[in-house]
Amino acid sequence: MADNWVRPYEPGSGRWLVIAWEAFALTLLTWASIRQFDLMGHGVRVVAGLLAAVWVVGAWRILRLGVYVSAEGVLIRGLLRSRAMRWRDIAGVRLHRATHRLGPWQIESGNTVLLERTDGATVHTELWERGMDFHSRPTVFRAVYQEIRNRHRSAAAGPH
Repeated sequence: MADNWVRPYEPGSGRWLVIAWEAFALTLLTWASIRQFDLMGHGVRVVAGLLAAVWVVGAWRILRLGVYVSAEGVLIRGLLRSRAMRWRDIAGVRLHRATHRLGPWQIESGNTVLLERTDGATVHTELWERGMDFHSRPTVFRAVYQEIRNRHRSAAAGPH
C-alpha cells in the first residue's frame, strides 16, 4: 500500500488534554509507587524512567491516532494497532449512531464512521462525532465523513 497517507483533518485540541491528563496520572502513579515500596536512589530513577517512557510512547501514539487516506485505501491508526484497507475491499462508508446501555438506560454517544467491507463485516474507525478531534467541531466531522465517502466513490468508479 501507499506511503503517502494523509489525515483529512487537523487533530483537535482535545488530544493535548488527553496527553496532559496521561502525564498527570503517570506522575501520581510514580509518586504512589515510590511511597508504597519505599524506593530510594536507583529505584526512584528506574520507576520514573519507565513511566516516563510509557508516557512518551503513549503520547506519540495519541498524536498519530486517526484515519488516513490515500489513492489506494484507508489506514486506521488506533492506540495499540493500525489497520490498512484497500478501497476495493470496502463496500461502503456510512454513519452509525452509537449507543451504550447502562442498566435500564440507553446512552447515546453520537455518530461514528463505519466502513462496510465487501465480505459483510464492518470496521470501526477512530472517527467519533463527540471524540477528542471533533467534539466542538461538528462541521469538520461531517466534512471528513464526506471526504472519505467521496474518495471511496472515486476509487470504486475507477480511472476514466
